[in-house]
Amino acid sequence: MGEKKGFTLIELLVVIAIIALLMSILMPALSKVREQARTVGCLGNMRQWGIVGTMYAEANSGKLWSGIGPNSWWWLYQLPEELRCWKENKTWFCPTATKPIVDEHGLNAPTLNIFNAWGIYRDSFEGYSAGHLGVAGSYGLNGFLLSGGLMTNDRGRSFWGTLTNVTAANTVPLFLDSLRFDLWPQPTTPPAQSEFAAWTDQDMARCCINRHMGFVGCAFADASARKVGLKELWTLQWSKSFNTQGPWTRAGGVDDGSWPAWIRPFKDF
Repeated sequence: MGEKKGFTLIELLVVIAIIALLMSILMPALSKVREQARTVGCLGNMRQWGIVGTMYAEANSGKLWSGIGPNSWWWLYQLPEELRCWKENKTWFCPTATKPIVDEHGLNAPTLNIFNAWGIYRDSFEGYSAGHLGVAGSYGLNGFLLSGGLMTNDRGRSFWGTLTNVTAANTVPLFLDSLRFDLWPQPTTPPAQSEFAAWTDQDMARCCINRHMGFVGCAFADASARKVGLKELWTLQWSKSFNTQGPWTRAGGVDDGSWPAWIRPFKDF
């Protein structure tokens, strides 16, 4: 009878150790590839929203949405139904944040942070409806590009008014990764103290979120799209009066110790 052959226990342990070693080498690379894919998907969405915004302005004498509701913030209700509906329009969602904080059954997630989308909103304002499935997403519009009622308040002097009024359009954000659908950044507002902080009323903290390894996806007023570094957000020309050399920029004197610990390692601008 022939002798039966097989792996010894030592051989099996060696094979398992080699597999574990290979996995430890490959996992960071695979994680980086997955993140690159999410970033590419996000920037694809940003390009689509850049086109939506510029086409709307071209058809409306250079003006973007006026906004509706008590404070004229609810610009998203003025979108056509096929763009409002969060289930039918997948460009609402960054691949890193696809789940609304309020689900289809009205149940709330514990907190709204970088991995959540805002919404689902189903309200109606001034004759405008959120649509049969409501609105949700993980991007926000630069509010200083709106053209409606908010332009009459004290901040009105900062508004661009129309896209044709925008100078250096490749430095003016249009849409960004965000924890809310409207953004009103101020040059003096700091980032959140925690990387996973819940949504806050602090304006810059709505979009200074670590969705893409120190970057967010951004569409600009010229319809271009690219990654924007989190520290770079304070150097963009959000409004006509925005100080791009404010206290949270290198030109304004910020140093490493000024940043919260979670944002400190990221690239300076």
